[in-house]
Amino acid sequence: ADTAWIVELLGPATVAFAIPIYEFRQLIYRYAVVLAVSIVVSIVVGMLVGIASIMVFASVFKFDATLTYSLMARSISTPFAIDLAQQIHGSAALVSLFTLITGVVGMVIGDMVLAWSKIRFHLAHGVAFGNASHGFGTARASQRHESEGVIASLTMVLAGLFMVFFGPALIHLMTAI
Repeated sequence: ADTAWIVELLGPATVAFAIPIYEFRQLIYRYAVVLAVSIVVSIVVGMLVGIASIMVFASVFKFDATLTYSLMARSISTPFAIDLAQQIHGSAALVSLFTLITGVVGMVIGDMVLAWSKIRFHLAHGVAFGNASHGFGTARASQRHESEGVIASLTMVLAGLFMVFFGPALIHLMTAI
């Protein structure tokens, strides 16, 4: 109850990420096909790997259902993750913590991973940061390059929408296998 106001502010903060998307819409239009393919592929792969890896960890370490579902919902921005956790019977408090940890770790090691990958295209870096470490990654991408931050914002928002709309069915399907 003491931190409810923080959660209430996360929704408008996430919507604020749409401002650079609007301001750089010409850049997005210029690379629309490349971005559409790379964003959709990265989101789908990220969803599958995120859910599958948690399923493996949950079975190895004998996590209970609430912890498992909360971890499955962690790889998107907090407002989306809280909504998803409620849909799949996870814990809003746990998913908030796991989302923050995921974002910080992604932001910290993101530079190293991208340097190792030898990919030099700013838009690809933005897709990676936005998908892997949501708000924290978007902030880091914006520090690295303006267009990188814009694409990270776009990817973060789309990843959240994909996971909220398709995540529950995907999680149900993957846990039934």
